[in-house]
Amino acid sequence: MEYQTIKIQEREDKIGIITLNRPDKRNALSILMRNEISDCLKSWADGDHIGLVIFTGAGATFSAGFDLKEFSQPELMNDVYKSSGAYHRIVWNFKKPTIAAINGPALGGAFDLATLCDIRICSPQTTFGHPEIKFGGPPLYTPLRWIIGSGLARDLCLTGRRIDSAEAYRIGLVSEVVENDIADHAVSIGKMILEAPVATLQYVKGYLAGNPGKDFEESFSIEHDKPFQEMISKS
Repeated sequence: MEYQTIKIQEREDKIGIITLNRPDKRNALSILMRNEISDCLKSWADGDHIGLVIFTGAGATFSAGFDLKEFSQPELMNDVYKSSGAYHRIVWNFKKPTIAAINGPALGGAFDLATLCDIRICSPQTTFGHPEIKFGGPPLYTPLRWIIGSGLARDLCLTGRRIDSAEAYRIGLVSEVVENDIADHAVSIGKMILEAPVATLQYVKGYLAGNPGKDFEESFSIEHDKPFQEMISKS
């Protein structure tokens, strides 16, 4: 299948690679891109030809986050909301392992994409941040707090400050900072994961999404759906 905003690779070793491919827009996550990611993951969910998925970005940026031009068009707000809600849930609930190979800045919604993946590695040039809070966009808190803890997650969500790769590694946001070809290294990790039986990996994925407090769906509805619904009602 041909896509306009992502490039995909289906490797013989059962690793699928999704490259965010709008380098002229710093790989901004547009409505179309979110829909195409969702469609691609749906096509890879069943069957044995893909056992693991890697996300990375074209050029020097992982992604600058959501496409802000779309937020300035009230007639698109419903599509922004629907595509965003579906895409986040599809990435989170994808039943095969996912790796974020973060090759450059990951801001706003791209920071969220990284937290929705099972494993995160980044290049030394990577920065993370939630600048959207400065213009009224609520950051996604729950997946981040599950990874780095509530205190640091509150800090990053409320301040919108950016952290570099060294700090991301120190706080446990990423498991490695990779000097060389990050996509190749992600493939090496993927091959190691796929040494396990597929059924076992899918079973483990099924319980990794659990949480002793609010689960992802309840948290996501509060953090994502409610603010969007309020914006739509005002537009």
